[in-house]
Amino acid sequence: MAIVRFHNRRQLLALAAIALLPPIAASAAPLRVAAIDWGMLETLLALGIEPVAATELIQFRKIAVEPTVPQSVTDLGLRGTPSYELLRIVAPDLIVISNFYEYQRPMLERIAPVLAQTVYAPSEPPYPLAEATALMLGERLGRQAEAKRCVEETSVEITRLRAALPAAGRPVFVISLGDSRHFRAFGRDSMFGDVLQRLGMKNAWTDETNYSAAAPVGLEALARVPEASILVVSPLPADVGRSLPENALWNALPAVQEGRVAVLEPINHFGGLPSARRFARLATAALAGQSHG
Repeated sequence: MAIVRFHNRRQLLALAAIALLPPIAASAAPLRVAAIDWGMLETLLALGIEPVAATELIQFRKIAVEPTVPQSVTDLGLRGTPSYELLRIVAPDLIVISNFYEYQRPMLERIAPVLAQTVYAPSEPPYPLAEATALMLGERLGRQAEAKRCVEETSVEITRLRAALPAAGRPVFVISLGDSRHFRAFGRDSMFGDVLQRLGMKNAWTDETNYSAAAPVGLEALARVPEASILVVSPLPADVGRSLPENALWNALPAVQEGRVAVLEPINHFGGLPSARRFARLATAALAGQSHG
């Protein structure tokens, strides 16, 4: 069984806040929960909680992909500007958000109590905070066992996947492409960067990032670490997908010339433990394939 360890003050404070939240009694009816934030949405689903409403579900199904969102969940529209009218009609008992959506709190609290949790903060690795979020939601919503299982199974899978990778592998850039000449680099305060380290891999991007990524950065920056592999997180803009094979700057990169580039399926950039697990699985498959190539 994996042991959950807490490494920073923010995570400890988040868990301490659980004591201030009255948990659901075992005999009580499940709360009807609405999710504004995608990371909170995927965490609810991982705990077996089907929210009554959430945001941008068409995009979530394309970008976050997993866990699967039931068709019965009401789509509230954009994360930044959800339909408060529809939310009132759905009438949830609780609305869950992240720190990114605190500006919506005054409007949301007119509809239902709001529960917020921070997973992404500048210069802080998000994985421990994602663990704290899962445990906090489990405690608040009467799914303590499911939350502990989610935390433990994610940790066990990442440890298992680490064993499939070389002990002293190449450094790795994890990026997303914005256009044919620029990319976003995911640093140590991103979920991708945090999980990469947990897989025993070195992040080739060592510059500072702000809320997970540095952007925009010119493609030439990828040549700073010529021995690195490159993982490109989908989706790619349509024009980039068409033009990249003919891009002279891209083709001049050592990683491209030597076949050390892999394009991963879409993953939620600001997700919780389900996104961490998905990235670990996809990244390991790509990097293990390169090491055997």
